[in-house]
Amino acid sequence: MTTATRGAVGSAHTRVEGRDKVTGAARYAGEIPFADLAHGWLVLSTVARGRIRSLDTEAVLAMPGVLTVLHHHNAPRVTTDYVSLLGVPPDPTVALFQHDRVAHRGWPVALVVAETSEQAREAAEALVVHYDPEPHDVAFSAERDAEAYAADGHLPAVVEKGDLGAGLAASAVVVDERYTTPEEHHNPMEPHAATARWEGGRLEVVDSNQGTNWVAGELAGLFSLDPAAVRVRSEHVGGGFGSKGVRAHQVAAVMAATVLQRPVRVVMTRRQMFSLAGYRSPTAQRVRLGADPDGRLRALEHRSLNLTSAVYEFVEPSAAAGRSMYAADAHHTASRVVRLDVPSPTWMRAPGEAPGSFALESALDELAERLGLDPIELRLRNEPAVGPVSGLPFGSRNLIACFREGARRFGWAGRDPRPGVRREGRWLLGTGTAAASFPTTAMPSTAAVTAEADGTYTVRINAADIGTGARTALTLVAADALEVPTDRIRVRLGDSDLGPAIIAGGSMGTRSWAWAVTAAADELRRGLVPGADIPPEGITARSDTAEAVAALAQKERHSFGAQFAEVAVDPATGEVRVRRMLGIFAAGRIVNPLTARNQLLGGMIWGLSMALHEEAVRDPSSGGLYGADLAGYHVAAHADVPHIEADWVDDPDPDDPVGIKGLGEVGIVGAAAAVANAVWHATGVRHRNLPIRPDRVLLAGGDA
Repeated sequence: MTTATRGAVGSAHTRVEGRDKVTGAARYAGEIPFADLAHGWLVLSTVARGRIRSLDTEAVLAMPGVLTVLHHHNAPRVTTDYVSLLGVPPDPTVALFQHDRVAHRGWPVALVVAETSEQAREAAEALVVHYDPEPHDVAFSAERDAEAYAADGHLPAVVEKGDLGAGLAASAVVVDERYTTPEEHHNPMEPHAATARWEGGRLEVVDSNQGTNWVAGELAGLFSLDPAAVRVRSEHVGGGFGSKGVRAHQVAAVMAATVLQRPVRVVMTRRQMFSLAGYRSPTAQRVRLGADPDGRLRALEHRSLNLTSAVYEFVEPSAAAGRSMYAADAHHTASRVVRLDVPSPTWMRAPGEAPGSFALESALDELAERLGLDPIELRLRNEPAVGPVSGLPFGSRNLIACFREGARRFGWAGRDPRPGVRREGRWLLGTGTAAASFPTTAMPSTAAVTAEADGTYTVRINAADIGTGARTALTLVAADALEVPTDRIRVRLGDSDLGPAIIAGGSMGTRSWAWAVTAAADELRRGLVPGADIPPEGITARSDTAEAVAALAQKERHSFGAQFAEVAVDPATGEVRVRRMLGIFAAGRIVNPLTARNQLLGGMIWGLSMALHEEAVRDPSSGGLYGADLAGYHVAAHADVPHIEADWVDDPDPDDPVGIKGLGEVGIVGAAAAVANAVWHATGVRHRNLPIRPDRVLLAGGDA
């Protein structure tokens, strides 16, 4: 069926590649065939700190099908003296096999390459590595703050406005509480996989990643190659969530392909992903809020501590979550890190905001309780006119509209504010709410649009569709920009040869790519002569949005939302069940309601999972994780989400050509706090440590 030539953006559209995915025609990085393909299997350290004394490779090399064993004695040399596309030095973990040091359990110590994956795995498991272990330290807690230091990461570590001490002293009511969140892992459905080969003096990598330019640039830097000599392709990606950047498997595949001069594929196992793919650091947070009797905030302080590895600094900027949320005379936030002998954490969906919103939005709920105010009313009374710290105007801020619409649909007006009074048989019932926010931005990108001789149009942009529906969204954007039906649009993406474009991350992908596609389409339309024939090679227009993005006025730009949850708690067993969730969001113009709703629902379920299930626990004696697989690491399943809705209010961004903001991450923000606040309302017991496990409910006294 042909879609109308106008109004494609905003209409529900099934994924353009959906048929290929459900029939298996869409191939992922680990299943694309190559002639003469060899398979690599990573060997990871079994000690948490120390040195490699020796490796018993002779017996392994004699095993059937084994081609080579790469390790620190024979691997190609790499360099780390460069700055990545993201403006930071590379994680030393990707500089594989360069020395005998082991920085954490699960550190890559060797790569076994064989004719088949099964042969490589068997040989890798047979490889004996001798270590000189050293004492290690993996224990994270709030008490480590004395050893920590302030670190900027991708946001300033410390931001201060006003006199915090005076604000707290002048406050009628003060909340001063501590909150913790555990280590959490991404676990995308598709594991990390890469195949490397040399073709005509050029390195080609077929990979599963969130930005082929990013990976190509890192590989060029590591191996001292001309960037033009590296091509990375990533056509279909089965989830990323921040984990699919540059990892050990890509580097290992390139090393092996260089040594053997044949294609080599390296795929992480699920267990390997727990130590090689990054994760969200645990956090210990302190929030102090001071308010007048009417609920107006005089002081807001949010301090957060996270761990990082001993070899690489990564900051989970949880304290930054409130810098744009609430007006206060004094506003102090600080993010600090402590180095431990653990794998390097990394970006994970809504970095900083997801754990930070749990602490801040729980503290707001506690303040509302002490003031005798409705939690929504308290938030409305502290709604800022401009950025609370920056003083910049907001691009748009429709948080109040989200709360009002959400409260209406959720039935908030009939809520008895007293905790522990609603019962249904053995269950205590409660409802909770929280605000959501995530920054939105546009980054420079390039695109090309070609008018083909057959009347179709080909869009070429190095976007990454990591399962979010980016292909489909860009199809709708191009159709509207060219004023043609969607079935005349073909989108090519996921290839570093297509030119520079921003990664899929930070909720900035669709906005940045759509801007570039719109600009190229507009340029093409201006160059087309009505009625003129299109030559066989087509007519192409190109765009580069660097100038336009740089010219954007300085503003606070965010997507916002209001989260609502109803829970049932069994005080006899400690069981917590979420009965329903509702999220109302202000996330710019919605390009495709079908995939947008999927994104928001997925984020909300992840927030529920964060509140009740997810927790990776380290064994202090070994330095490794207990149950590093999907049997031991619990995530929310269908049975955990009986009824969930996500919707939005009208909120186009006036500074964006299409009106887009970004919604990939705002859905998870505040969801855990809404669930935790609902548990308090059900039981009268406040849970400040996630996840809210049955044993914690019982220990706290679930019927209090």
